[in-house]
Amino acid sequence: MSNILIIKHGSLGDIAQISGVLRDIKETHSDKKIFILTTFPYVQLLSHCPYLDNVLIDKRLPRWNILYLIKLKNMLSRFDFSHVYDLQNSSRTSFYRKYLLNISNWSSAETILKKNEKKKDFYNEPVLERFKIQLDSSNIKTNYTLKPNFSWARTNVDKIVNQYFSKKFILLFPFCSPELSHKKWLYFNDLIKIIKSKHLNFEIAIAPGPNEIEEASKIESISITNKDKSLNIMELTGIINKASYVIANDTGPAHMAAHLGQRGIVLFGYHTTPKKVSIETDKFKAITVDNLKHLTAEKVYFEIKRELELIN
Repeated sequence: MSNILIIKHGSLGDIAQISGVLRDIKETHSDKKIFILTTFPYVQLLSHCPYLDNVLIDKRLPRWNILYLIKLKNMLSRFDFSHVYDLQNSSRTSFYRKYLLNISNWSSAETILKKNEKKKDFYNEPVLERFKIQLDSSNIKTNYTLKPNFSWARTNVDKIVNQYFSKKFILLFPFCSPELSHKKWLYFNDLIKIIKSKHLNFEIAIAPGPNEIEEASKIESISITNKDKSLNIMELTGIINKASYVIANDTGPAHMAAHLGQRGIVLFGYHTTPKKVSIETDKFKAITVDNLKHLTAEKVYFEIKRELELIN
Protein backbone atom coordinates (compact mmCIF):
# COMPACT_ATOMS: atom_id res chain seq x y z
CA MET A 1 0.00 0.00 0.00
CA SER A 2 1.35 3.40 -0.95
CA ASN A 3 1.68 6.16 1.63
CA ILE A 4 1.15 9.93 1.74
CA LEU A 5 3.86 12.43 2.68
CA ILE A 6 3.23 15.90 4.08
CA ILE A 7 6.13 18.30 4.50
CA LYS A 8 6.01 20.98 7.18
CA HIS A 9 9.22 21.99 8.93
CA GLY A 10 7.66 24.66 11.19
CA SER A 11 7.07 27.12 12.72
CA LEU A 12 4.88 26.65 15.82
CA GLY A 13 2.16 28.99 14.55
CA ASP A 14 2.25 27.25 11.18
CA ILE A 15 1.79 23.85 12.82
CA ALA A 16 -1.32 25.14 14.60
CA GLN A 17 -2.64 26.55 11.32
CA ILE A 18 -2.40 23.31 9.36
CA SER A 19 -4.60 21.34 11.79
CA GLY A 20 -7.53 21.55 9.38
CA VAL A 21 -5.32 20.75 6.39
CA LEU A 22 -4.03 17.61 8.08
CA ARG A 23 -7.56 16.46 8.83
CA ASP A 24 -8.71 17.06 5.25
CA ILE A 25 -5.76 15.12 3.82
CA LYS A 26 -6.34 12.27 6.27
CA GLU A 27 -10.06 12.01 5.52
CA THR A 28 -9.51 12.15 1.75
CA HIS A 29 -6.79 9.47 1.91
CA SER A 30 -8.52 7.40 4.61
CA ASP A 31 -7.18 4.16 3.15
CA LYS A 32 -3.54 5.24 3.32
CA LYS A 33 -1.00 6.01 6.01
CA ILE A 34 -0.11 9.67 6.44
CA PHE A 35 3.50 10.63 7.19
CA ILE A 36 4.84 14.10 7.95
CA LEU A 37 8.41 15.29 7.44
CA THR A 38 9.23 17.90 10.05
CA THR A 39 12.02 19.21 12.29
CA PHE A 40 12.97 17.98 15.74
CA PRO A 41 11.11 20.63 17.85
CA TYR A 42 7.75 19.39 16.54
CA VAL A 43 8.24 15.62 16.63
CA GLN A 44 6.67 15.06 20.06
CA LEU A 45 3.73 17.33 19.26
CA LEU A 46 2.97 15.84 15.83
CA SER A 47 3.34 12.31 17.18
CA HIS A 48 0.11 13.00 19.09
CA CYS A 49 -1.78 14.33 16.08
CA PRO A 50 -4.76 12.06 15.29
CA TYR A 51 -4.48 12.79 11.56
CA LEU A 52 -0.93 11.44 11.22
CA ASP A 53 0.37 7.90 11.33
CA ASN A 54 4.10 8.58 11.45
CA VAL A 55 6.56 11.44 11.91
CA LEU A 56 9.86 11.67 10.04
CA ILE A 57 12.68 13.99 11.07
CA ASP A 58 14.50 16.31 8.69
CA LYS A 59 17.67 17.78 10.22
CA ARG A 60 17.65 20.48 7.55
CA LEU A 61 21.41 20.46 7.18
CA PRO A 62 23.02 22.54 4.42
CA ARG A 63 22.23 21.32 0.93
CA TRP A 64 25.90 21.03 0.11
CA ASN A 65 26.06 18.20 2.67
CA ILE A 66 25.82 15.35 0.18
CA LEU A 67 25.92 12.60 2.80
CA TYR A 68 22.93 14.13 4.59
CA LEU A 69 20.97 14.39 1.32
CA ILE A 70 21.72 10.76 0.42
CA LYS A 71 20.53 9.57 3.85
CA LEU A 72 17.38 11.70 3.60
CA LYS A 73 16.63 10.42 0.12
CA ASN A 74 17.16 6.80 1.17
CA MET A 75 14.91 7.23 4.18
CA LEU A 76 12.09 8.77 2.14
CA SER A 77 12.38 6.18 -0.62
CA ARG A 78 11.60 3.35 1.84
CA PHE A 79 7.98 4.40 2.31
CA ASP A 80 6.62 4.20 -1.23
CA PHE A 81 4.96 7.62 -1.24
CA SER A 82 2.34 8.09 -3.94
CA HIS A 83 1.52 11.74 -3.11
CA VAL A 84 3.42 14.61 -1.51
CA TYR A 85 1.69 17.64 0.00
CA ASP A 86 4.30 20.34 0.42
CA LEU A 87 2.91 22.70 3.06
CA GLN A 88 6.28 24.37 3.64
CA ASN A 89 6.51 25.66 0.07
CA SER A 90 10.11 26.76 0.48
CA SER A 91 13.15 26.75 -1.76
CA ARG A 92 14.37 23.75 0.24
CA THR A 93 11.27 21.66 -0.43
CA SER A 94 11.35 22.71 -4.08
CA PHE A 95 14.91 21.32 -4.13
CA TYR A 96 13.65 18.08 -2.56
CA ARG A 97 11.07 17.75 -5.31
CA LYS A 98 13.68 18.17 -7.99
CA TYR A 99 16.46 16.02 -6.57
CA LEU A 100 15.20 13.73 -3.81
CA LEU A 101 11.68 12.55 -4.60
CA ASN A 102 10.67 11.63 -8.11
CA ILE A 103 6.91 11.78 -7.50
CA SER A 104 4.47 13.12 -10.08
CA ASN A 105 1.68 13.73 -7.55
CA TRP A 106 3.42 16.64 -5.81
CA SER A 107 1.18 19.39 -4.47
CA SER A 108 2.81 22.74 -3.75
CA ALA A 109 2.36 26.42 -4.45
CA GLU A 110 4.51 25.99 -7.56
CA THR A 111 2.76 22.96 -9.00
CA ILE A 112 -0.78 24.29 -8.69
CA LEU A 113 -0.23 27.76 -10.18
CA LYS A 114 -2.51 28.55 -13.08
CA LYS A 115 -1.15 29.62 -16.46
CA ASN A 116 0.42 33.10 -16.26
CA GLU A 117 -0.11 33.19 -12.48
CA LYS A 118 2.96 34.25 -10.53
CA LYS A 119 3.96 32.79 -7.18
CA LYS A 120 4.23 36.25 -5.62
CA ASP A 121 0.61 36.96 -6.58
CA PHE A 122 -0.50 33.67 -5.08
CA TYR A 123 1.25 34.62 -1.84
CA ASN A 124 -0.84 37.77 -1.56
CA GLU A 125 -3.74 35.53 -0.57
CA PRO A 126 -4.38 34.80 3.13
CA VAL A 127 -2.43 31.75 4.25
CA LEU A 128 -5.45 29.51 4.90
CA GLU A 129 -6.96 30.50 1.57
CA ARG A 130 -3.69 29.48 -0.09
CA PHE A 131 -3.85 26.08 1.55
CA LYS A 132 -7.44 25.67 0.41
CA ILE A 133 -6.53 26.57 -3.18
CA GLN A 134 -3.61 24.14 -3.05
CA LEU A 135 -5.70 21.27 -1.70
CA ASP A 136 -8.67 21.97 -3.97
CA SER A 137 -6.31 21.80 -6.92
CA SER A 138 -5.09 18.46 -5.62
CA ASN A 139 -8.60 16.97 -5.32
CA ILE A 140 -8.65 17.13 -1.51
CA LYS A 141 -12.06 17.83 0.04
CA THR A 142 -11.44 20.94 2.11
CA ASN A 143 -14.01 20.68 4.89
CA TYR A 144 -11.68 21.85 7.67
CA THR A 145 -8.78 23.74 6.08
CA LEU A 146 -10.32 27.16 6.74
CA LYS A 147 -11.34 26.15 10.26
CA PRO A 148 -8.21 24.79 11.98
CA ASN A 149 -8.85 23.20 15.36
CA PHE A 150 -5.69 22.80 17.42
CA SER A 151 -7.41 21.20 20.41
CA TRP A 152 -5.82 17.81 19.60
CA ALA A 153 -2.50 19.25 20.81
CA ARG A 154 -3.49 20.03 24.40
CA THR A 155 -2.65 17.90 27.38
CA ASN A 156 -4.11 17.90 30.88
CA VAL A 157 -2.61 20.79 32.85
CA ASP A 158 -4.96 20.83 35.85
CA LYS A 159 -2.04 20.17 38.21
CA ILE A 160 -0.11 23.15 36.84
CA VAL A 161 -3.17 25.42 36.88
CA ASN A 162 -4.01 24.46 40.47
CA GLN A 163 -0.41 25.16 41.48
CA TYR A 164 -0.50 28.74 40.22
CA PHE A 165 -4.07 29.99 40.26
CA SER A 166 -7.00 30.30 42.63
CA LYS A 167 -9.15 32.31 40.20
CA LYS A 168 -9.48 33.21 36.53
CA PHE A 169 -6.33 34.27 34.71
CA ILE A 170 -5.35 36.32 31.68
CA LEU A 171 -2.42 34.89 29.73
CA LEU A 172 0.08 37.24 28.07
CA PHE A 173 2.69 36.51 25.43
CA PRO A 174 4.96 39.58 25.52
CA PHE A 175 7.98 38.02 23.85
CA CYS A 176 9.14 37.26 20.29
CA SER A 177 12.23 35.96 18.56
CA PRO A 178 15.20 38.37 18.77
CA GLU A 179 15.34 38.60 14.97
CA LEU A 180 11.66 39.63 14.93
CA SER A 181 11.91 42.51 17.40
CA HIS A 182 9.66 44.64 15.16
CA LYS A 183 6.78 42.42 16.29
CA LYS A 184 7.34 43.20 19.96
CA TRP A 185 5.01 45.55 21.84
CA LEU A 186 6.85 47.26 24.70
CA TYR A 187 4.08 48.23 27.11
CA PHE A 188 2.81 45.00 28.64
CA ASN A 189 3.72 46.12 32.17
CA ASP A 190 1.69 49.30 31.70
CA LEU A 191 -1.28 47.24 30.54
CA ILE A 192 -0.90 44.86 33.47
CA LYS A 193 -1.13 47.77 35.91
CA ILE A 194 -4.34 48.98 34.30
CA ILE A 195 -5.95 45.53 34.31
CA LYS A 196 -4.95 44.83 37.91
CA SER A 197 -6.42 48.14 39.05
CA LYS A 198 -9.78 47.57 37.36
CA HIS A 199 -10.29 43.78 37.37
CA LEU A 200 -9.47 42.34 40.78
CA ASN A 201 -10.90 38.93 39.92
CA PHE A 202 -8.17 38.20 37.35
CA GLU A 203 -4.64 37.00 37.84
CA ILE A 204 -2.10 37.86 35.13
CA ALA A 205 0.32 35.24 33.85
CA ILE A 206 2.96 34.53 31.23
CA ALA A 207 4.41 31.25 30.00
CA PRO A 208 8.01 31.94 28.95
CA GLY A 209 9.87 29.79 26.49
CA PRO A 210 13.32 28.29 27.20
CA ASN A 211 15.13 31.47 26.14
CA GLU A 212 12.64 33.85 27.77
CA ILE A 213 12.80 32.88 31.45
CA GLU A 214 15.29 35.61 32.37
CA GLU A 215 13.34 38.27 30.48
CA ALA A 216 10.13 37.02 32.11
CA SER A 217 11.36 38.33 35.47
CA LYS A 218 10.87 41.86 34.13
CA ILE A 219 7.15 41.29 33.51
CA GLU A 220 4.94 41.98 36.55
CA SER A 221 3.01 38.73 36.37
CA ILE A 222 2.98 35.09 37.38
CA SER A 223 5.55 33.13 35.37
CA ILE A 224 4.29 29.62 34.64
CA THR A 225 6.83 26.81 34.44
CA ASN A 226 6.75 23.08 35.13
CA LYS A 227 9.43 22.08 37.64
CA ASP A 228 11.33 25.28 36.81
CA LYS A 229 11.40 24.43 33.11
CA SER A 230 9.44 25.98 30.26
CA LEU A 231 6.24 24.25 29.32
CA ASN A 232 6.42 21.92 26.36
CA ILE A 233 4.16 22.66 23.41
CA MET A 234 1.33 20.40 24.57
CA GLU A 235 1.44 21.84 28.10
CA LEU A 236 1.46 25.34 26.63
CA THR A 237 -1.57 24.43 24.52
CA GLY A 238 -3.35 23.22 27.64
CA ILE A 239 -2.56 26.44 29.54
CA ILE A 240 -3.78 28.61 26.66
CA ASN A 241 -6.97 26.59 26.58
CA LYS A 242 -7.52 27.20 30.32
CA ALA A 243 -6.98 30.98 30.17
CA SER A 244 -9.95 33.34 30.31
CA TYR A 245 -8.33 35.72 27.81
CA VAL A 246 -5.09 35.91 25.80
CA ILE A 247 -3.11 39.03 24.84
CA ALA A 248 -0.14 38.45 22.54
CA ASN A 249 2.34 39.72 20.05
CA ASP A 250 2.13 38.16 16.59
CA THR A 251 3.92 34.93 17.50
CA GLY A 252 3.25 31.20 17.54
CA PRO A 253 1.23 31.19 20.78
CA ALA A 254 -1.13 33.78 19.29
CA HIS A 255 -1.92 31.42 16.42
CA MET A 256 -2.34 28.59 18.89
CA ALA A 257 -4.84 30.64 20.88
CA ALA A 258 -6.78 31.60 17.75
CA HIS A 259 -7.10 28.01 16.60
CA LEU A 260 -8.04 26.77 20.05
CA GLY A 261 -11.11 28.98 19.85
CA GLN A 262 -9.81 31.24 22.61
CA ARG A 263 -10.89 34.78 23.37
CA GLY A 264 -8.12 37.28 22.99
CA ILE A 265 -6.31 39.94 21.03
CA VAL A 266 -3.09 40.05 19.03
CA LEU A 267 -1.05 43.18 18.33
CA PHE A 268 0.21 43.92 14.81
CA GLY A 269 2.61 46.51 13.50
CA TYR A 270 3.65 47.16 9.91
CA HIS A 271 5.19 43.71 9.31
CA THR A 272 2.03 42.08 7.92
CA THR A 273 -1.75 42.03 8.34
CA PRO A 274 -4.04 39.77 10.40
CA LYS A 275 -5.91 38.85 7.22
CA LYS A 276 -2.79 37.70 5.41
CA VAL A 277 -1.74 35.38 8.24
CA SER A 278 -5.34 34.18 8.85
CA ILE A 279 -5.28 34.75 12.59
CA GLU A 280 -8.59 36.47 13.36
CA THR A 281 -11.65 34.48 14.41
CA ASP A 282 -15.01 35.32 15.93
CA LYS A 283 -13.36 35.38 19.36
CA PHE A 284 -9.74 36.26 18.62
CA LYS A 285 -9.24 39.76 17.22
CA ALA A 286 -6.35 42.01 16.20
CA ILE A 287 -5.24 45.58 16.75
CA THR A 288 -3.22 46.87 13.81
CA VAL A 289 -1.11 50.03 13.85
CA ASP A 290 1.66 51.42 11.68
CA ASN A 291 4.13 51.46 14.55
CA LEU A 292 3.78 49.35 17.70
CA LYS A 293 5.82 51.93 19.61
CA HIS A 294 2.90 54.33 19.25
CA LEU A 295 0.29 51.88 20.51
CA THR A 296 -0.38 52.80 24.13
CA ALA A 297 -1.50 50.53 26.94
CA GLU A 298 -4.57 52.74 27.35
CA LYS A 299 -5.56 52.14 23.72
CA VAL A 300 -5.19 48.37 24.09
CA TYR A 301 -7.20 48.38 27.30
CA PHE A 302 -9.95 50.40 25.62
CA GLU A 303 -10.19 47.71 22.94
CA ILE A 304 -10.38 44.80 25.39
CA LYS A 305 -12.30 46.40 28.27
CA ARG A 306 -15.71 45.16 27.18
CA GLU A 307 -14.45 41.61 26.72
CA LEU A 308 -12.91 41.53 30.19
CA GLU A 309 -16.12 42.87 31.71
CA LEU A 310 -18.12 40.12 29.99
CA ILE A 311 -15.78 37.44 31.28
CA ASN A 312 -16.20 38.74 34.82
